[in-house]
Amino acid sequence: MSLALWCLLAAMILPIAASAPAKVRPGFDNRNPRNPDFWKSGFLARAYGAMQNGFEAFPPFAAAVLAGLTQGGDPAVVDGLAIAFVAARAAYTAAYWADRPTLRSAVWVVGFGLTVAILTTPLWAPVADI
Repeated sequence: MSLALWCLLAAMILPIAASAPAKVRPGFDNRNPRNPDFWKSGFLARAYGAMQNGFEAFPPFAAAVLAGLTQGGDPAVVDGLAIAFVAARAAYTAAYWADRPTLRSAVWVVGFGLTVAILTTPLWAPVADI
C-alpha cells in the first residue's frame, strides 16, 4: 500500500485526535457528547473546531489522493505531498489548540494548497515513462 493511502488513514484519525484531549476533561458526558454547553468556550471550543475542520478537510484530501494515484500522478510525488498534508493538519490542530489564529489560518492555506497540488499531480508530475 502506498504511503499516500496510509496518509488517508492518518487524516481520517486526526479529527478524532483533535477532540480527544477535551473528552478526558471533567464535565464531558459520553451520554451526550454533542452537548453544546460543554464545547462553548476556551480550549474545548477550539478542540471542537479543530475536529470539525478536520472532518471538512478530509473529503477533498481523500479525493485528491485517489485522483492523483489513479489518474497518472507520480506515486512518489503524491506520497510526499500527502505526508506534508498530514503534517500540516497536525500543525493546524496544534495551532488551534494553542489559540494562534493567524498561524492556524496560514497552515490551513498550506494544507489546502497541498490538496490542490495532489489533485493536479497528473498534470505537472506525471509518472515518468521508462
